[in-house]
Amino acid sequence: MAVKVLIPTPLQKITGGKDIVEAEPGKIIDIINSLDKTYPGLAERLCQDGKIRRFINIFVNEEDIRFLQGEETIVKDGDEVSIVPAIAGGSF
Repeated sequence: MAVKVLIPTPLQKITGGKDIVEAEPGKIIDIINSLDKTYPGLAERLCQDGKIRRFINIFVNEEDIRFLQGEETIVKDGDEVSIVPAIAGGSF
């Protein structure tokens, strides 16, 4: 069994239009780097200096990795990873 990674619309150009890709279990940062080998350019959009960019939110089974172990969060077989770019702007 693999890890299911949900790709947001802005990054689907990198994944060839796929909204879900699969990865091997491991640390979040290792999963991103592994996916970058198949989908070049993904890691540079999500990470900087080995850390998740602050405007990128990543969830494992709907739990924010910032409240877990951040980039070192372990993802197991069958887990679901969601990548959610932060959205800002606008006015009321």
